[in-house]
Amino acid sequence: MSMALVSLASIGLLLTLNPIGGSRILVAVSIPPLAEFVEAVGGERVEVIIMVPEGASPHTYEPTPGQLSKLSRADLYIMVGSGIEFEFSWMDRFREINPEMRVVNASLGLELLRDDPHVWLSPRCAMVMVENIYSALVELDPEHEAYYAENRDRYLSQLWELDEEFREVASRARIKAILVYHPAWGYLCRDYGLQQLALEREGKEPSPRWIEELTEEARSLGIRFVFTSPQSGRRGVEAIAEELNAEIVEIDPLAEDYVDNMHRV
Repeated sequence: MSMALVSLASIGLLLTLNPIGGSRILVAVSIPPLAEFVEAVGGERVEVIIMVPEGASPHTYEPTPGQLSKLSRADLYIMVGSGIEFEFSWMDRFREINPEMRVVNASLGLELLRDDPHVWLSPRCAMVMVENIYSALVELDPEHEAYYAENRDRYLSQLWELDEEFREVASRARIKAILVYHPAWGYLCRDYGLQQLALEREGKEPSPRWIEELTEEARSLGIRFVFTSPQSGRRGVEAIAEELNAEIVEIDPLAEDYVDNMHRV
């Protein structure tokens, strides 16, 4: 065998192995925040495929042939499990493509809200999701349970800090309501005693009358910020912000850097 072939074989082996030994687990996830959860727990033992990339909408995104090809080799699929449209549309197809792939519901054990799939946007819910991911990895790879447990605990400590920060801010806040375009923050508001006012209702753009009514309610509550996201519309946002003399703040609920993103909130 030539030296070139030996080198290529060595590179291929390195791509499938990791420093702590054994082949990496190929894990597919629906959305970017779950990728951080999986990588935080799995560390060097996992390789992650994100099916709905950052900046795309889970309501409309269709996986590419390349993504589907990689999914066919996945060992594990971590689904949000809270009712996101992408999973309703694609999970049956994913199971057909890869019937051997284990599918895990990251929201198992959580009390879900009706018509709000954004369960990961509460640090308290995120903790449960991380525990579910840990259990799935241990079941698939029990030899490295201690490694996963150490990683899980390290990441959970960051989520506990987030939880404490939100509790402290919410308890001190004079205004206990937020104004958003897309109603993505129901779990955060539920868990920290806040009220969410949303311009968008049932996936529809706000009417002029609804904008007017919401402006009056927001004014009475003293709201000074309007939250938007890259995936949501902008109708009425500038007008209502001007009426309230409020600042428009863009937060991406699907950002992969979950902890940093939630600190921004």
